[in-house]
This record gives sequence, C-alpha cells and structure tokens, in this order.
Amino acid sequence: MRGPVRTLRVAAAAAGLAVLVGATAAHGAADPRKVVRDVFPAAETGFDPAAVSDLYSAGVIRAIFETLLTYDYLARPAKLVPQVAAAMPQATDDGRTWTVKVRPGIHFAADPAFGGRKRELTAADVVYSFKRLADPKLRSPWSFLVEGKFVGLDEETAAAKKSGRFDYDRKVAGLEAVDRYTVRFRMKDPDYNLPYVMAHEAAAVVAREVVEKYAESDGRVMSNPVGTGPYRLGQWVRSAKIVLEANADYRGFTWDFAPQQPGDDRLVARMKGKSMPQVGRVEISVMEEDQARWLAFQGGELDLMNMEGPLAPNAIGADGRIAPALAAKGVRLDRFVEPEIRFIYWNMRDPDTGGLAQEKVALRRALAMSYDAAEEVRVVLNGQAVEAAYPIPPGVVGHDPAWKSAIRYDPAGANALLDRFGYKRGPDGWRTWPDGRPLVITYASRPDTQNRQLEELVKKGYDAIGVRMAPQKDRFPELLKQEKQCRLPSREAAWVADYPDGDNFMQLFYGPNSYQSNFACVTIPEYDALYKRTVRMPPGPERDRLYREMVRILEAYAPHRMTVSRYRNQLIQPRVEGYRKHPTLPSQWQYIDVGANPN
Repeated sequence: MRGPVRTLRVAAAAAGLAVLVGATAAHGAADPRKVVRDVFPAAETGFDPAAVSDLYSAGVIRAIFETLLTYDYLARPAKLVPQVAAAMPQATDDGRTWTVKVRPGIHFAADPAFGGRKRELTAADVVYSFKRLADPKLRSPWSFLVEGKFVGLDEETAAAKKSGRFDYDRKVAGLEAVDRYTVRFRMKDPDYNLPYVMAHEAAAVVAREVVEKYAESDGRVMSNPVGTGPYRLGQWVRSAKIVLEANADYRGFTWDFAPQQPGDDRLVARMKGKSMPQVGRVEISVMEEDQARWLAFQGGELDLMNMEGPLAPNAIGADGRIAPALAAKGVRLDRFVEPEIRFIYWNMRDPDTGGLAQEKVALRRALAMSYDAAEEVRVVLNGQAVEAAYPIPPGVVGHDPAWKSAIRYDPAGANALLDRFGYKRGPDGWRTWPDGRPLVITYASRPDTQNRQLEELVKKGYDAIGVRMAPQKDRFPELLKQEKQCRLPSREAAWVADYPDGDNFMQLFYGPNSYQSNFACVTIPEYDALYKRTVRMPPGPERDRLYREMVRILEAYAPHRMTVSRYRNQLIQPRVEGYRKHPTLPSQWQYIDVGANPN
C-alpha cells in the first residue's frame, strides 16, 4: 500500500512547521546599512519564476518570491516546511488529491500594478501561478512539472494552442481555489512529488495584476518581479550587477533552526531568536573569470564565493580544509558534494549525431568513450569533484552508489567501434562520415577559463579517435536559449537538484521534456514508457529497479556521457554570520547576518 509511504513523507516534513509558520519578526528588521556582497560566475537570464531555468536567476527569484513550501534551512537531508502555506499539505484519495491552506496576512510588495492598494496573497494567486506553467505562450521550461498531472489542465493548454490565448478565468478541476485561503489540487494519478513542486521556484506565487501590467510580448515578466518575499529588485545591470533591497512589506520571521551538522551549534548560538531578514541590501556581481572572483574575494570586495576547481588549491588543502592563511583571517569553508550531475550530451535531434540508427548510436558511444572524466576531476577541477556514473547524484533519493557504468574511458574501444560502422580514417588521419564527408562535431561552451579547459579535454579525446571538433563560444544565456530550441549540438551541461528526489534527474531524458529540461532532446520510446510508470510510484525498491533499467537504456543509446559531481567550496568572510549553503535552496541571504561593512 502507498498510504504509509505518503504519510511518512508528509508527516516527517511537518516536524519542521515551527520554523516558518507563525513566525512574526519585528516589521522592518532588515538594516539598510547591512550589505552582503555575493558573486555569480555566469550571467542571469531574468526574474520570472515560470520562465527561467538557470541557477543564478533562481537565487534571485527565491529572495523576491515565495512558494507554498520551502526547506528547513539547516535540516540534512533536506526537509520541507511551510512558507506561504499555513501548514503542510494534506493528501487524500491515495495521493490524488492535495489540500493546502494559505496563510492569511501575506502581502505583495507595494507596486503601481495594485493601484495604490495593499494586496494580500490568496489561493487564487496560487492557482494562477500554477496555470502559467501550462500557458503555451510562455514556453515555460518548467511545463513538465504540470503536464499530464492535473485534472483538466492539459485540455486548457490544448485549447490555448488553438486559440492563441490561455483562458485564466476558466475553472480547472485540478487547480481549484476552494475559498480565499484554500487550494485543492486534483491529480490524474497519485503524485508523491507534488510537495516538492510546491517548494520549487517555478511555482513561486505571482500576482496576475503584475503580469498583466509588465508582461512582454511572450507573456513573460523578466525585469519587473513583484513578490511577497524578503527582498525586491533595486537595480539590475544585465550580466553585470544585481542589487536587492529589503521588502518593507515583508512580514519577517524569527531565526529558529535546530543544529544538524558539525559547526551548527556555534551558528545557532549566534543567530537564534533574531528577527529576519537582518541584511538590508544584497549586491551581486557577475564575474565570469575565476581569477577576477578570487582577487575580489581576497580584496574584501566579496563576502561569499564558491571556489571552483581551477583556483581551488589557493584556498583549499589536499585534505579538503581551508588553507591556513585564510583560516588565520577568519575565512570559513562550507564544503560538500553538490546534489548535481554534469554530463556531455549530443543533440538527439541533430541531423548528424541524432537518431536511433545503429551507426548514430555507435558514433555517440565512441564520442562518450573518448572522454576522460578522471582527467576532468584531476586537471580541470583540481580534485574538486567526484566522477559520476549514475544520473541520480549522491544525497538524492534513488542514488545507486554501487552502479558500474557500461560507458567508460576507452579510446581503443571507441576507435574499433568507429572502424566497424564505416567512419573511415583518411590519409591525414581524420575520419569521415560513411558518405565521405569530413567528420566534424561541434562542441559549445562559455568563454571562461574553466570552459576553455573542458573544451581542450573534449578535443583531446576527439583527436585520439580521429574526430575533428569545432568549438562554439557563447555567453551562458545564449547557450540556454539555443538549448531550449534543440539547436545546440553538444556541450557539458549541469543539473542541480530542484528537489531531492530521483525523478528530478530522470526527467532530464524524458522525450516530452524536449525544448524544456531535456537538453539533449532525447526521445527513446523504451525509456519514456518506463518513466511514465515511475512517476506514479513512491520512492522505494521497485522504483529503484526501474530506474536501473532506464539507465541501462540510456547507456545503450548514449545520448550523453556522465562526467562529474562537483564539490561546493563556499568561502565565507568572517563578517558573515549564520551562513550555511543549502543543498537545494539556490540562495541564503534572508537567513544570514553581517557585521559592519569594511568600506
């Protein structure tokens, strides 16, 4: 029976209710003189929860908007707790019906869209926000979170595709505002991951008035975010600087989290009982070059920084601890393996590398076998990662630590495979397609130090098997744009857990998620059929067994090559108090405090 599993997941999360529910900090607790300075290694794309899928924009969205549920700041493993919801959702009908109460008294930040009136968040706003994910005009990268799940919603999407307009006023049986503060979700099938969707940035609650006032031609509101969260957008210089300012209309909360890990006792002692947020201003710089970020942190211009591979030895010893020189200055290190996967993919809709024909499968397998992931860990990332074999990373439900991948670094085997399927070497040593054309594979990456090193490693592998590599350089937002159009031939992509369940990773290769989260635009009928079965299952041995079958299918067709999961090496200046990097939440600014600014 699935009932006990369902009850366990919801009840376990309910243990953290006191963290956010009923917390009422003193109004205006944030001090405008308290400034925290953070950095992004790649540019943001915008701030519409339904429209963006990059990690950096998500961090800003998490600070401006709120979701029905969120995560306990310190609990490990990650634990859901209410945010906009007054309590944890109640499941009935064996997981097909979920009822959520919205907490009264939550207000959107003041904005002209509300005509000068104070605007309370209601159940209707939650329903509207979920419907936006299904609006075909938005082309939301998160539409897979709602497609095929809510009773009546797919029919509204189909009607909108025909008419060119989504009717937000029409009632949908699966998304119902029962009264001002009650939302009822009706699912086509049991859905044990719906609470995780309720906590996802894509399901952040937006106001219809704001969308209608500021929407661009595609229905997205990328530059005028108005939410109920602790911050609002103060300044935005695209791809350069983002400034967040405390939201004067935010209700606040009291910092009251229980210690979970070594070092938490001191953190809790310094923070417990404070009215949050304390920080009145968040300044985020976009610095794509590793050296620029490192110099800025050393010079005290940044308070927080993730120390990625190329420069890691400057700050982290071989034992994984902070370097003595930095420790002497009071700099701290928060380090763990990210709940992420990185993988090189080959576009399955590309006329050269795509398709399920044997010769195309052989080509992709050979390309995958040419890549040395161990060298990426050792040379490119300076040991700041672990090799990844399974598509579900450590720390996420469904991970298989004993998995042995059928695709390994084997240039000799790759050469033999290409020989067998007619990819012949010419007199110059380079291979051709079976029809005689030069065999050239395009690999896309960002123009920064680490990506240049990754490109060199990919080329080294291709050279060893006689395949020419053509580099393509673009800024991160442009790469994402091409990816969502299934036009990017190949790159190394990363996916960080949106929620700590294997479904969040296995959906990356589900055919209908092409043009959304399925970067490689993979469509493998056998895989898709099994995936449809797993989404109706609770976590457990049977779902894990099907996941293993699905991974073998992926390895057989080789749309991608698993590479690494990186360490998060978060450097923290001594003036920052209360900081602990959460494995799922993309930003932590509302949970921390800072001392006096040095300049």
